Amino acid sequence: METMFAQPIIPADDSSVTDDVDAFVKQICEVIVGKNHAVKLAVACLLARGHLLIEDIPGVGKTTLSQALARSLALAFQRIQFTSDLLPADILGNSIFDRDEQRFVFHRGPLFSQVVLIDEVNRATPKTQSALLEAMEEHHISIDGVTYELPEPFFVVATQNPQTAVGTFPLPESQLDRFLMRIELGVPERASERAMLLGMDRREMLKELKPVISPRTLIEIQDNVRKVHASAALLDYLQDLLDASRQRHNPGLSPRAGLALLHASQAWALMNGRDMVLPEDIQAIGITVMGHRLGHDIEQPGQSGRTLADNLLHSVPVP
Repeated sequence: METMFAQPIIPADDSSVTDDVDAFVKQICEVIVGKNHAVKLAVACLLARGHLLIEDIPGVGKTTLSQALARSLALAFQRIQFTSDLLPADILGNSIFDRDEQRFVFHRGPLFSQVVLIDEVNRATPKTQSALLEAMEEHHISIDGVTYELPEPFFVVATQNPQTAVGTFPLPESQLDRFLMRIELGVPERASERAMLLGMDRREMLKELKPVISPRTLIEIQDNVRKVHASAALLDYLQDLLDASRQRHNPGLSPRAGLALLHASQAWALMNGRDMVLPEDIQAIGITVMGHRLGHDIEQPGQSGRTLADNLLHSVPVP
């Protein structure tokens, strides 16, 4: 087994990759105190070319983390506050008649940006939520029969209040499946909270953040993530997880979820200085990738998706 899952290290000439990522993570952790693991998961989601959903109660730093991620990248950034009266055109844009040209001209909405922060995504109606589906999956949108490409890289960070919060609409399964990961921040430990109380105002800290990764470097790192090797034994383990989910849960994990597990574990391996995925990488990111996809099990409505995902990781043996 040790020979199957050896731990080759990324060559020395690629050490700048991990240096850049480490600097990126370190800067965000200076703002989000005591949540290093959650920050690393968020960065792994970005490097895997996924989209991130942050779910928690108000006031624990969801929006601050989103802004810190965006400000630490030299990318175009837009923030969209979702409300119950928001319309799809408010996000995507619309066509307005130009009298001078005597034709309709499409005016792009705020979704045409490289990093898009969607605050309180579950406060918008399902119709508005559905406007994100094509953009998040295909990286383009279609309006009036015309397809418009979105910029690259394209990274959506959405914050969500718990479904028990007043004035929220549950995200449909198709929308949840577009998010590679769902993470939670939680209340900080006492020492971390004391450091936050005594430290600089987080809004001021955000203003002082400087980009630590250029757009070109980010794309190169994302390309390197897809090159991280996954052995046949590792893929067997991944497929065993998928098979077990389909046997125990209804409907179980989709093929897209399998790709999400693979890409997220590749990003986690790269962040830890390896060019090969280990089972430990899948276990490290498994709950955040599988939890929100298993949360709609119609046969086990009382169990949270995180619990179901954790049970899978503990019950499926490593080959």
